[in-house]
Amino acid sequence: MSKIIFITGATSGFGKAAAEKFAANGYDLILNGRRSDRLNEICTALEKKYNIACLPLPFDVRDEQKVFDAINTLPEEWKMIDVLFNNAGLALGRDYFEEADLNDWNIMVDTNIKGFMYVAKAVSQLMVKRKQGHIINMGSIAGKQVYEKGNMYCASKYAVDALNHAMRIDLLRHNIKVTGIHPGAAETEFSLVRFKGDEETAARIYDGLEPLSAEDVADVTWYCASLPPHVCINDLTITCTRQADAIYFYRNVY
Repeated sequence: MSKIIFITGATSGFGKAAAEKFAANGYDLILNGRRSDRLNEICTALEKKYNIACLPLPFDVRDEQKVFDAINTLPEEWKMIDVLFNNAGLALGRDYFEEADLNDWNIMVDTNIKGFMYVAKAVSQLMVKRKQGHIINMGSIAGKQVYEKGNMYCASKYAVDALNHAMRIDLLRHNIKVTGIHPGAAETEFSLVRFKGDEETAARIYDGLEPLSAEDVADVTWYCASLPPHVCINDLTITCTRQADAIYFYRNVY
C-alpha cells in the first residue's frame, strides 16, 4: 500500500512543490488549500503524471470546526497518514510596529499559529492511534531571529518553532517524528502576498541573490521524510549561499 502525505497550503509555493516531489516518489496525496478549483487541477495533473491517488481537501486552516470536521471524516483508508507537511502560512505587510495594520496581524496569528495548531492536533490524533507518523512543520528563519519590520510575522514563526519543539517532546512516547524546516529567502508567491500584489517591491527582495526555490525546499522536505525509521531531523535551517541568517546577505548588485 502506498504511503500518504497530507500537505496544507498545497496550491502554490513549497506545498505545491512538495506535492510534486512526493508524488514522484510514489506517495498518495491529501492536498489542502482554500482554492478548490486549483486543488482539483493539481490533483488531476499529478494523478495522471505519476499514477498515484490524490484527495483534494479544501478548507481554510483558520476555521477550527472545518479543520477538525474535514480530517475526522476522512474515509478510513485516507486516515492512514504517514507524513503531515504542515505548510500553510503567510506574511502580510512589513511595517514598523506602531504603524502595522492590526488586520494583518490577526490574519497571521490565525493562520500561522492557530491554523497550524488545529491541523497538527487533528492529524497527530490519527497518528497516535497507529503509533507512527512524521509531522514536518514549516517554520522560517524569521522564527530564529527578529528583523526590522518583521514584528508579528517573526512572532508567529517563533511560536511555530516553540510548538515544533513541544510536539517533538510530547509525541516521543507515540513514536512520532517531528521536524521543523526553517527557510530563508525563497522565491515563491510569499513576497507578493506580503507586499499585497506589489510586484516591483516583491521582486526587489531578491536583488543580487539567487534565492531558494520551492523545489529546493521540497527536496529538503523529502530528504527529512525519507530517512530510516530510527532517524529524525529535529530542526533544520536552510538559506541560499548568499544569506547567513535573517539579517545578513551578500548581494551582488551592480
